[in-house]
Amino acid sequence: MPHALYLLGIAAFAASGVLAAHRANMDPFGGFVLAFAASISGGTLRDLILDRHPLYWTRDWLLLLVIASVAAVTMLYLRRRTLPHRTLMVVDALGLAVVTVIGARAALDAHVTPVAVLILAVLTGVTGEVIRDVLCGEFPPLLLREEVYATAALAGATAYLLLHGAGAPDTLNTAASAGLVFALRLAAIFRDLHLPRLQRTTT
Repeated sequence: MPHALYLLGIAAFAASGVLAAHRANMDPFGGFVLAFAASISGGTLRDLILDRHPLYWTRDWLLLLVIASVAAVTMLYLRRRTLPHRTLMVVDALGLAVVTVIGARAALDAHVTPVAVLILAVLTGVTGEVIRDVLCGEFPPLLLREEVYATAALAGATAYLLLHGAGAPDTLNTAASAGLVFALRLAAIFRDLHLPRLQRTTT
C-alpha cells in the first residue's frame, strides 16, 4: 500500500512538472528535467536530512520508470489537447497530499521528534514544487505567494501525527490525512482562498 501510494504521488508530481514545463514553453528535455525534479526532490532532501543511504530513488527502478513514462505520456497528450489552466494546480495538489503523508510516515519510522516529523513531512511535500517553479523562472514560487500550500501540508502532517498517536489504523490515517491536504488545496484553488499578506508598516 505505501509504495503504490508513493508511486501515485510521484506520478502526479511528474505530470505537474511537465505541465509547468509546457506552460513555460520548454522543450521535451526540459519537460523530463522538471518531471524528475518535481518528483524526487522532496524525498531526496528528506533522506539527506535523515542520513538515509542510498537515496530511495537510486534503488527503485519502478519509481524512475513511472516518472519517465508519465512524463512522456503527458507530453504526448499535450501535443493534442489543451488542458484547463487549473489542471496543473489540481494535479500538483494530489502529489502534495500523497507525498506529504509519505514523508510523515518515513519520519515516524526514523523515530524523530514530533516537531521534526512535521517539518520533514512538509519539506517532502513542498520541495519539488519550489524547485519546479524556480527552474521555470517563477519567483517567488507558489509556496511563497500567500497560497494555502505549505499550510495544507502542515495540516495533513499534523492530522497524520495525531491519528498515529491515537492508534488509528494506518490505512485510515493515510486516507484521512492525504484527503485533508487535497481538500484544503482544492478549496484554495476553486474558492480563491489565500493567506494574509505581510503588510508594510507605514508611519
